Amino acid sequence: TGAPPHVCEASKRALDECAAGRSTLGYTISDGIDPLRAAIARDYKSRYNVDVDLERIMVTTGSSAAFVLGFTAMFDHGDRVAIATPGYPAYRNILEALGVEVVSIPVDAATNFQPTCELLDGALDGKPIKGLIVASPSNPTGTVLKKSELFELIDWCKERKVWFVSDEIYHKIEYGEERATTALEAPGGADTCMVINSFSKYHCMTGWRVGWAVVPPKIQPAMIALQQNLFINAPHLCQIAAAAALDPECEATFEGNVAMYRRNREILMTGLPKAGFTKLSSAGGAYYIYADVSDITADSIALCKNILDVTGVACVSGVDFDRERGHTSLRFSFCGSTETCEEAVRVLIEKQAEWQKH
Repeated sequence: TGAPPHVCEASKRALDECAAGRSTLGYTISDGIDPLRAAIARDYKSRYNVDVDLERIMVTTGSSAAFVLGFTAMFDHGDRVAIATPGYPAYRNILEALGVEVVSIPVDAATNFQPTCELLDGALDGKPIKGLIVASPSNPTGTVLKKSELFELIDWCKERKVWFVSDEIYHKIEYGEERATTALEAPGGADTCMVINSFSKYHCMTGWRVGWAVVPPKIQPAMIALQQNLFINAPHLCQIAAAAALDPECEATFEGNVAMYRRNREILMTGLPKAGFTKLSSAGGAYYIYADVSDITADSIALCKNILDVTGVACVSGVDFDRERGHTSLRFSFCGSTETCEEAVRVLIEKQAEWQKH
């Protein structure tokens, strides 16, 4: 799915104004245009009943730039930062490029593939960390932290003066009764947590490359200086489009997409066990299911290739998300059409014997 017509029309109007010489679409202030930042602040109020100061919002070139800027501002070479594994591989890659030591917190179905205070205590072995990165809903497992679980992790970090980075780019794509909680709802969270989000997922604007961060005051000057030197600003035209994506006219489109994802999720959660994938993550949000295939293979890269060759279904090896244990896991995505998901399940079941022995 792509950006809704309302977003494209707003972009076209901006281009027409530029073509007519009535605007330039030039540099913006490094934090982003005020209409977009104000719209983001209103969205926090309406969605979470949280007041966010517009001045704390930094618009970035996708969430990727927010991670680069945030990690550079928060951490120094040699610092230790904890992440859950399996997890989004870019966290590790960016941190390692900055000379940060990544501390893996192995998680599994026992904790809904999310970190806990107990797991942190055990994995750190008494050595301090400078930061913890948490994603809820997560990639690759689609799991969602309850509010109490999120707040416990934030409290753990506050007590130890550890930065808490909350990756919330899959917020609003949720299937349970309890919505995902922003770290900004936690007591004191606005001062000790950096929240990162994006227009790529719920708003279906992957190629427009617009994200944002709600930045703690302590690192805001560094973030601004880094933005000015590394990226200058997110593309002006795309910022205008992103502001339009937060208009009420788009909400029905986005909620319709989530309804489709929900149908697709049910198709896969019901059909994949019939194809031999019996150990699946809870997938309470985002559009991913993480499958334990240890009873099928010890080489998930080869298995993914076999499945693609035999059935035409593309899935991703868990090695991308967990270097140590990913050889016995893989990820399915269900953000495509319902027809695609139905056909994928059908052919996986029909050709199960063939792709398992291929």
